[in-house]
Amino acid sequence: MATATTMQRDTMRAVRCIGPQDYRLEELPVPLPGAGEVLVKLDACGICASDIKCFSGAPLFWGDKDRKPYVQPPVTPGHELIGTVVALGEGAGETHDLKVGDRAISEQIVPCWKCRYCRTGKYWLCEVNDIYGFHQHSQGGMAEYMIFPDGALNYKVPAEVPIEKAALIEPLSCSMHAVERAQIQFGDVVVIAGAGTLGLGMVTCARLKNPGRLVVVDKMSSRLEVARGLGADVVLNPDDQDVVHAVRSLTEGYGCDVYIEATGHPEAVNQGLQMIRKGGNFVEFSVMAHPTTSDWTIIGDSKELNIYGAHLGPGCYPVVIDYLARGLLKVDGIVTHQLPLEAFREGIEMVHTAAHSIKVLLLPSIKP
Repeated sequence: MATATTMQRDTMRAVRCIGPQDYRLEELPVPLPGAGEVLVKLDACGICASDIKCFSGAPLFWGDKDRKPYVQPPVTPGHELIGTVVALGEGAGETHDLKVGDRAISEQIVPCWKCRYCRTGKYWLCEVNDIYGFHQHSQGGMAEYMIFPDGALNYKVPAEVPIEKAALIEPLSCSMHAVERAQIQFGDVVVIAGAGTLGLGMVTCARLKNPGRLVVVDKMSSRLEVARGLGADVVLNPDDQDVVHAVRSLTEGYGCDVYIEATGHPEAVNQGLQMIRKGGNFVEFSVMAHPTTSDWTIIGDSKELNIYGAHLGPGCYPVVIDYLARGLLKVDGIVTHQLPLEAFREGIEMVHTAAHSIKVLLLPSIKP
């Protein structure tokens, strides 16, 4: 039984993933929250690079001879979301310390709380891996309304945090987790490969660690300028120079202490293996569309590297929310476009080409 509600509609608009390159805007019933569930009216939902890979039909999402499909169509995509609570199922308000009218966010994964990883506190590695916008149990945020299911991890977001910043909480949490995995020390030369939304989030988080030199590598000069504004000391474009040589020149020939890969391109992995010093920390964050081939001898015999993966943003949401509210995380220039739901295909194309955009938001309140 739901508690007080501000809903006044029976149906809503929602983007629906039917199959690869088959996404449609449909009219659906507004869902009703059951016990422990939260119904929010979406303020904004970002389009993630993983959404683009899913749209394009990448085997990671749709399966191939070596893997089962991850996507469960039909499903509403979107996990970079922020909304306002409009109804609460029985017990949900007490469980999540939320009330109708609160701005709220839900971590991108809805843990099963039953598998080995969930039982041992590593919920972000949940075997079910139920990310909003891919499984039918957890419909995503490219809609006017959505449910935060029972068992989800939900947080209140201060109303004074602007929507365009609140919509960045999910990617910023992922960025913060990747930076934490890097174990940056004072004086370290840190290289972040990729100046998209996640890479730029890593720049603003890594800046708070006060490394000796913060270097950002990207092929788009406009993004490098945003990175510089967020705290990068050095920006490098591999189309203009030998970036491996440039980083070695900065480090007396040794190479960087930390390399974080956030491009999603296999060549950036091998670039990092060449660029990093012996005994350095290599963090792999990206979701790759295709398998990557590397010389593992570099990892072991040649350099004895520390290799860390980074998945989602465990434990980072409360910190990111607090830091955004206090102005400690700089995000100027990351959000470049805000579009109505009806323009979702335009938004997908913008993110795919990446020529003139960084973060593209869909806002249901905007009229086409």
